[in-house]
Amino acid sequence: MQNGKTLILSGMGLNCEKETAYACERSGASKVDIVHTLRFLNGEIQLGEYSFLIFIGGFLDGDYLGSARVGANRFKFCSSQKMDLQDELNRFVKAGKLVLGICNGFQLLVKLGLLPEERLAFKQQTVSLTQNQRGIFENRWVHLAVNPKNTNVFTRGIEKMYLPVRHGEGRIVVTAKDTTEKIISENLIAMSYADIEGVPTAAYPDNPNGSWQNVAALSNKKGNILGLMPHPEAYNHYTNHPHWTRLRFAEEDGEGLQIFKNAYAYLDQHN
Repeated sequence: MQNGKTLILSGMGLNCEKETAYACERSGASKVDIVHTLRFLNGEIQLGEYSFLIFIGGFLDGDYLGSARVGANRFKFCSSQKMDLQDELNRFVKAGKLVLGICNGFQLLVKLGLLPEERLAFKQQTVSLTQNQRGIFENRWVHLAVNPKNTNVFTRGIEKMYLPVRHGEGRIVVTAKDTTEKIISENLIAMSYADIEGVPTAAYPDNPNGSWQNVAALSNKKGNILGLMPHPEAYNHYTNHPHWTRLRFAEEDGEGLQIFKNAYAYLDQHN
């Protein structure tokens, strides 16, 4: 495993690649490559050369046809044309390498089956992200409570966070009883929307979209895949904070970087 070598997929309406690359570089990445999604799907990129794959946020395919549905279909089509793509992604995950999906990236992970099933599987979904309960685009900062029973790599040592959300389709829905039981029994909820005291809540606007179980982030059981709707890359410096002129900050880095720092610390240990 080449420690810290990171692949960020861009294009198709995604627009957070520069902030995400900065967050990675600031947090310890040995190398960061921003690659257009179509180049990846055309087989031009060797995923095995990387140890960290990031699906970023933005407005994937304009968000016109359902959150990441077109993106997932694109992966499905390319997998049918190039049969090694599905196996390549599954080998990447099985090897313990890291996958992070942010906003649109989270939506894509659940559409592909990588969450919560932790392997690429084009089948009927049991989890999805759909339109916010109030039917409007939400652009605000939210408090997040980290589930101490969840063992994912990215949120280790973190109890709570304050991050921005910007999405119209961020509401987690689960359609199958066995999936709800799996998520709860295996503690796959990584972060929940919370009030200012850090207590998970369904109350708007602390929970901006009405997600089932107040879910803001899910992981796989192994802990090397994380999908979250808030944007950690958008809080990479203390001046990103909405009240930065009125507050005192102990360090220059924004707290969103801790998710990336944890990822590279893990890769350092498992190189």
